[in-house]
This record gives sequence, structure tokens and C-alpha cells, in this order.
Amino acid sequence: MALTRRGGREIDESRPLKVVLDGLARVDGSARFGFGDTVALASVSGPIEVRLAAENPSLSTFEVLIRPLSNVPATQSKSLAATIRAALIPSLILSQNPRTLIQLVIQSLSPTRTKSYDTLVAAMINASTVALLNAGSIPMKGVVCAVAVGRINPVLVVDPGEEEEAVLEASGCFAFSFGDGLDDARCVWTNWKSARSFDERELAQCKLLASAAAKSVWLHIQNVVGGDASEEEEDEMETS
Repeated sequence: MALTRRGGREIDESRPLKVVLDGLARVDGSARFGFGDTVALASVSGPIEVRLAAENPSLSTFEVLIRPLSNVPATQSKSLAATIRAALIPSLILSQNPRTLIQLVIQSLSPTRTKSYDTLVAAMINASTVALLNAGSIPMKGVVCAVAVGRINPVLVVDPGEEEEAVLEASGCFAFSFGDGLDDARCVWTNWKSARSFDERELAQCKLLASAAAKSVWLHIQNVVGGDASEEEEDEMETS
């Protein structure tokens, strides 16, 4: 079955990626990440002093806070924060700065989707990764990149757009931890869900599709962070 996507995208192609190093005040690192118009902002502070009640004698305390999303209950935001924390922990070395706090604050810069917000979750995870890299103060053993995958029966597509989200029959976000290189990647989290039952074969196909797209995300992040200039700054330099 052929599927025509807005903008002529292939089924394995994300919307245009956007990475901006924000340089927010009073934080150690900050960044925006977007898939098209689905954009998230993340900021990192740490290691900083931790409340006595949250102090861990052997590890840094890693706290993730999500600023409330419109039309999303606070309990759901807390659950999402816990999910993103679990996805990012494999990339962090928390044993080097015990009795300190690493605080990650995330917010959406896009309207909340009514049916699915897997693309927003992916943008939040990627913005968090870029903010951690931008901070440079938190020891890391890898990076986590994420993409959303959806099924418009029977076709699997990467990074569903808003119009596609309305007709999805299955969807999920897939987060991958990259170690020594692009080939050193493992899926650390997914929330794949379907209106009908699905088997391991379909899940494996989703992971394969998502893995390739996540590699593209990581390469894109490397190009921006490695150059120490955000795309927005580069655009300004080109036009000046």
C-alpha cells in the first residue's frame, strides 16, 4: 500500500530537525529540539546543592520536572517526567558527584496533541540530551535520542505529523542509548501501543525503523553541538 505524506516525506523520514542552544540564564545548559513544529525546551542545572531529604550518599540525585502541559493532568505530567528520567539515566554517570542534585526542567513549546503526544515526548528527550551535552558539567557515558513511530494501517511511519496522528491505529516513542558509535545503540524505552493486538515481529520492525531515524537525530545533534553554534546562530551569520 502506497502512502502519500505531507511534504513528500518517505515513510522513514522525519520532519525537518531543529536544534537550538538557547543559553538561558541561571542554568548550566539549555536547548530546544524540534521535529517540524513539535518543539520542546530543556534546561539543566547541576551538580548543585541538594535538599537533605533528597541527598544520596553514593550518587547524584537526578530530578526531572515537566512544566504543566495544557489539557494534561498533573499526574500524567509527573508520570511522563518519571518516564523521561528512566530513559535518560543509562546515559549518565551519577556516581562521580554524590550528595548533589542534577535538575532537568522540560517544557513543551507546541500545542498539546489531543490523541497522541509521542512526537512531543521524543522532542523532550532529545532536547534534554542536547541540554545535558550543552551543560558539559554532568559526566556522561552515552547519549539518548528518541523518535516516534506510528502505524497507518498497514504502513509504519517515522515521526507522524499532526494530520497523521489523527488516523493512527498504533503509535509509540522509541528511545535509544548510543555509546561508542552509531552502531553501539540499544533501545532503552518504548511505550508502543496499538488499538489491536500486535506481535513481536511488528515491534521489531518498529525498533528497526526507529533506530535508523534515531541515528539521524544523533548525527544532527553532533553537527550542532560539535560546532558550538546552534542552527539559529548559523542562519544569522549566513545572512549578516
